[in-house]
Amino acid sequence: MRLQAMTKLVAGAAMMVALGTSGWVAAQAVAGMVLKPADLEKLLPAKVYYSGQTAPVQMRNTGGVKFADGHFVLAGLVDTSGYSTGVASKYQGYLITEVPIKVGGKRLPAGAYGFGFLDGGKFLVTDLGGGDVLTAQTATDAALSRPRPLEVTVDPAGGFRLYSGRTCVRFSR
Repeated sequence: MRLQAMTKLVAGAAMMVALGTSGWVAAQAVAGMVLKPADLEKLLPAKVYYSGQTAPVQMRNTGGVKFADGHFVLAGLVDTSGYSTGVASKYQGYLITEVPIKVGGKRLPAGAYGFGFLDGGKFLVTDLGGGDVLTAQTATDAALSRPRPLEVTVDPAGGFRLYSGRTCVRFSR
């Protein structure tokens, strides 16, 4: 009788360890690290295609994440001086994601996109032809000590934040 109880206890403990480990492994697969500027210079192209033209990426205004499984999300502001004001108003940057992500809680498939932080607290993602793909609500981070034109940080609530100045949108796997 004691042997049966002991066997059940050991089996139960082993199952809890196995389930806990698999949960930890799953959490690590979606965790990631914010990339350093030197990493981004190697990963982002110097010029990107959007709506029939190429534009240089402002390498000083880039950000990105490398997930634990090796996949990347990269973003950078672009020089939109050659674009019409209608295009330039909604296309401020270029976004590359190797895996599907959630932006503001909405699913965005893997791919290359244009993006813009718009008036009215909106973040717009467009396809490379300029068509709208996703719109998400932004937030303002008044506590941000040194806002930059573009940066990526870890979100304390989970996932990451893409900033334009003090305005940000959250994204995660």
